[in-house]
Amino acid sequence: MKVDFYHLAASPVAAVLPRIAARLVAAGERLLVVSEDAAARAALDAALWSWHPESFLPHGEAGSGDDAVQPVLIAAAPIAANGARNIALADGVWRDAALGFARTFHFFDDRTIEAARAAWRMLAGHGEVERRFWKQDGQGRWEQTG
Repeated sequence: MKVDFYHLAASPVAAVLPRIAARLVAAGERLLVVSEDAAARAALDAALWSWHPESFLPHGEAGSGDDAVQPVLIAAAPIAANGARNIALADGVWRDAALGFARTFHFFDDRTIEAARAAWRMLAGHGEVERRFWKQDGQGRWEQTG
């Protein structure tokens, strides 16, 4: 499995996540987006609706409709009711349940960087996990640093 750590240094997760979600959906994949904070989930929902004026990114919030058909499902817990093989941990909190997915996107900022570093070190002991570390520069471009 792959775990991509994204250090959000110039943009909030709501500005970054839609591009990744769109790529996954275009490839026929599904994504589960997890955040414990209801306000953050609402912000992600709004961002997925409006991220690109010429496109539509189908998604829903867990419990608000037919979760199973949603290509992108936003939830408070890491339960893939939409059958997603990809998970985005959008609130900076590592969850061991992410190890049950094919790919994990772990987003964190300076406020949650120490917890992300602890997760990085913990995952070093998992031989089946391929870790990558991405950091934004001042212009918001991504650079792989690990």
